[in-house]
Amino acid sequence: MSFKAFGTITTHPTDPKRLPKELREALPKDVLAKRRVYPKDLPDDVLREIHARYWVGLEPMRRAGKLGAILLQYPEWFPIGSKNKGEILRARELLPDDRVAVEFRNHTWMEERNRAETLAFLREHGLTYVSVDEPQGFPSSIPPVAEVTAALAVVRFHGRNAESWKKPGLTAAERFDYLYAKPELVEWLPKIRRLEEEADEVHLLMNNCYGDKAVRNAADLGALLAARGT
Repeated sequence: MSFKAFGTITTHPTDPKRLPKELREALPKDVLAKRRVYPKDLPDDVLREIHARYWVGLEPMRRAGKLGAILLQYPEWFPIGSKNKGEILRARELLPDDRVAVEFRNHTWMEERNRAETLAFLREHGLTYVSVDEPQGFPSSIPPVAEVTAALAVVRFHGRNAESWKKPGLTAAERFDYLYAKPELVEWLPKIRRLEEEADEVHLLMNNCYGDKAVRNAADLGALLAARGT
């Protein structure tokens, strides 16, 4: 099983009320009064404790040999640059020993002019690039490029619901409300084959989490993979 990192670890805001009592009590009063607190607002010792508690919380999975990877999903306001590369390496440092996969939501990382730089950075630090299938045509869209940067390769299928992708006021389930047609999944078979050839392990994750659509598409993709070469 893979786990998405707590939002504060990936520069997302959080409601201070979600933090454990002793961490809330360590916050300055002006920070505690906010409804949305970003990592830059938090004392460094609190940030480190958040990382540590998240990491320790996964220990049962780790001991059972069932921990797949920790997913670092960075937001749309997180463009390529030395500062943000440093943020990724800080998260890597504070989540030691586990496999870490990085998913971008800002297009600058995978623009043609920056793609080689991004992939080389991930390879240098043993970080998995998360390939994605998602709606295209938006300023933030990440192209459906399949690449291997570590022993583990990951693909996340978010669906292609362009109408709801940026629509305000929707739940996450509504945003990812999409059932892949089998021909759309077939498009990924050669890409998955390439990932299999270059990586030791490949995880294919369905994030079209509306009703039973993720489960149905996972079964569809499994059947397509099983039928290859027959």
